[in-house]
Amino acid sequence: MRHAMANKRLNRTSEHRKALLKNMLNSLIKYEQIKTTLPKAKFLKPQADKIITLGKKDTLQTTKILISKLQDSKSANKVKKTLSKRYEKRKGGYTRIIKAGFRYGDNAPMAIIEFVDRNVEAKRVDKKKKDLEKSPEKESEKKLATS
Repeated sequence: MRHAMANKRLNRTSEHRKALLKNMLNSLIKYEQIKTTLPKAKFLKPQADKIITLGKKDTLQTTKILISKLQDSKSANKVKKTLSKRYEKRKGGYTRIIKAGFRYGDNAPMAIIEFVDRNVEAKRVDKKKKDLEKSPEKESEKKLATS
């Protein structure tokens, strides 16, 4: 029996769970919205909220803890400089989970986890300028500008 066992196992070893959590946290911080399965999103939500709360305290110790948990100094800097400033008046609930139907292959429940008041442009961080110019939004703007 699993009495008094706190976290979900997600059918993974502890090392795999830690790596999965770290990678998902880094992706969520970088893009501010990710799509994953519902159990993984529910597993990620409290951890992401704790990271933001930790980033609100502006000390060297919290910076070191953030870098050790995220293993990425860029993500830690974004938490300290951008996200902590954005949520300084909010006392909790920095993320939300939106159910997004079921995956085609195995019918797994999908969800979108995102930061509340997120930056919409953060999803385009890795896209190249050529891809952004070819997007349908840009083409419609060009058509409006020419007419």
